[in-house]
Amino acid sequence: MGKFNVLQHDLVPEHHLVRKEDEDKILKELEITKELLPKIGRNDPTVKALEEIHGPLELGRMIKIIRKSPTMGYTVYYRVISGEVFK
Repeated sequence: MGKFNVLQHDLVPEHHLVRKEDEDKILKELEITKELLPKIGRNDPTVKALEEIHGPLELGRMIKIIRKSPTMGYTVYYRVISGEVFK
């Protein structure tokens, strides 16, 4: 049996690695600092899947999440990769 890519599952929203060059621009638009963004754990299955695509990801890198909603259309969220263990 082959490896399962969680990013291809219908219930998992799109996850994209934000280019380092774009991080400051996004933070400026949101009027927020990176420290105040929600965290996503390094061991999250979506982060592991992104690492399969992009190679090892550094702590502090930003992830863009695009969720489809029947009422809102598309909504964009950002998370920062953290080494913390979330339960």
